[in-house]
Amino acid sequence: MRRSVLLLLCLTLITGGLMLPQVYGAPMEEIKIAGQFGLVYAPLTVAKERKIFERYGLKPVWKEYGSGGAVREALISGEVDVGFMGIPPFLIGWDKGCEWKIVCGFVIVPIGLVTNDPNIKSLKDFKPEDKIAVPSPGSIQHILLAMAAEKELGSPTALDNNIVAMPHPDGAAALISKKGIKAHFTTPPYLFEELSQPGCHLVIDDVTIFGHPFNFNVGVAPQRFYDRRPVVYSSFINAIGEAMAWINNNKEAAAKLLAPEFGLTPEKTLEYLNWEGMNYTAAPYGLMGFGEFMAKAGYIQRAPASVAEIAFDNVLAIIGSRAGSPSELERIQY
Repeated sequence: MRRSVLLLLCLTLITGGLMLPQVYGAPMEEIKIAGQFGLVYAPLTVAKERKIFERYGLKPVWKEYGSGGAVREALISGEVDVGFMGIPPFLIGWDKGCEWKIVCGFVIVPIGLVTNDPNIKSLKDFKPEDKIAVPSPGSIQHILLAMAAEKELGSPTALDNNIVAMPHPDGAAALISKKGIKAHFTTPPYLFEELSQPGCHLVIDDVTIFGHPFNFNVGVAPQRFYDRRPVVYSSFINAIGEAMAWINNNKEAAAKLLAPEFGLTPEKTLEYLNWEGMNYTAAPYGLMGFGEFMAKAGYIQRAPASVAEIAFDNVLAIIGSRAGSPSELERIQY
């Protein structure tokens, strides 16, 4: 008994007075996680390097894909348990009958359409031969471009023939080298790198199009994962939250950790982490607005009637349901 108490005391001292959630000696639960490219996925990199998932008794298997559509297919096939994708790719799968829901919001970041052509000042200046790189058809960049095209050009499909699919690293390289494309709709760090290049400028940004900030990505899991592995699901949510909190509270250390991932200096990475509009948060923003537009424009057959149709209970608990009239967080879903 005395040895057990001594061991407990030692563990408490080692962990700074906090007992870790992992049960020592218990088998690790494997979880396959799908991410993509960019500073958006910094929480996953932080979780990987700091072994945050392991602290929660999870054994992560990391997979990286070039678009939300690819993540969607990996989830459908069962290749991964949880994936991160834009709201539009999620809604396309949901509309087609995929039994999945949103597990968390995932980061708010600046998104912008950048061009290397000084003559392109607005969407009206794009010619039929001017190619615009997005990660894939149906990506959040594609849908934002469609929203902007409807406002400026009268049709959401006005620039669909200009679109070419490229992963963000390839799109950035093509734009900067002026090979094959005139514009790239992208995210950090590629957005920031492109805007720092001579001759490149911003045509339009995400908040101008949508009206307010929204989750660039959401975490998505199949219903079967939520139902059959509740402890793993809960541990995953807690681990993601811890990774985001660590970034927000340790920007300089995060910059040093993340810099090699993007081939940047820690100083430049820190500058990007502090760029106006960057927000590492798991709170949901803008979940319903994309559904309404995509249904109206014909990208999906129907829009969700409520957030409850597309998000698990932990997300609904964050949003809440204010009596009398919607709360700010309820309104910002549209």
